[in-house]
Amino acid sequence: MEAQIQIDTHLDIDFKTIRNSMDVLRAIHHKLRYEILNLIHQEKTMTVTHIYARLRLEQSVASQHLTVLRKSGVVKTVRNGKFIFYSINYDRLHEIIGLSKELTNGKMPLTFAPNN
Repeated sequence: MEAQIQIDTHLDIDFKTIRNSMDVLRAIHHKLRYEILNLIHQEKTMTVTHIYARLRLEQSVASQHLTVLRKSGVVKTVRNGKFIFYSINYDRLHEIIGLSKELTNGKMPLTFAPNN
């Protein structure tokens, strides 16, 4: 009597996790958000007012982009009275870059600068 081999034809992929991962990568792969990150990096900590004034943006535009960066964990916030101060979460940024390099087996040069 031959043993029958059961082959599972269901591919178990967690598309929600993959989608969330793509959103995190998109958060830092954007020209304006890259400029915001560089500015915060140079100044160490900044308020949205300082960011939009320095980059000559509308306040709402700067706030929207900061929200994307905050949700991805790339920037941290600290409230001091009515002001919210933004700073770079370097641990998270290095984690993202490290995982990206691992996924590409180190074959693609990954820098902090986006292509678009």
